[in-house]
Amino acid sequence: MRPSRSRLAYGIALVLVIAAGLGSRMFGNSLPALVATYAGDTLYATMVFVGLAIVAPRWSTARLAVTALACSCAIEVSQLYHAPWIDVIRNTLPGALVLGYGFLWSDLACYAAGVALAAGVETAARRSRAVR
Repeated sequence: MRPSRSRLAYGIALVLVIAAGLGSRMFGNSLPALVATYAGDTLYATMVFVGLAIVAPRWSTARLAVTALACSCAIEVSQLYHAPWIDVIRNTLPGALVLGYGFLWSDLACYAAGVALAAGVETAARRSRAVR
């Protein structure tokens, strides 16, 4: 059976995830060091999962998870490439938020955690609705 997702509900979730990710960067000094360091990257991959769920609402959770992880990791690996044209984009706020700037191995672990978080929440919510 193909999942059915409410684009409105996922749109609201997307806004909340983006707000939480930006908040983790803006208010990092007020957060525990572990959260301040890794929450933004973890929520980035969660955002990719939720965004894909809006674009492809009939995809399975597994397909969304694999695609979100692949996209997030591809963007991270692209940070190893530094040509003047892409660095100009990365030096803008939108470019830095979407593309990042410097490759970090720890970001790959954060992306896996973020996708697992999103897939786990979605699976738990589906099970909860099925029980009712």
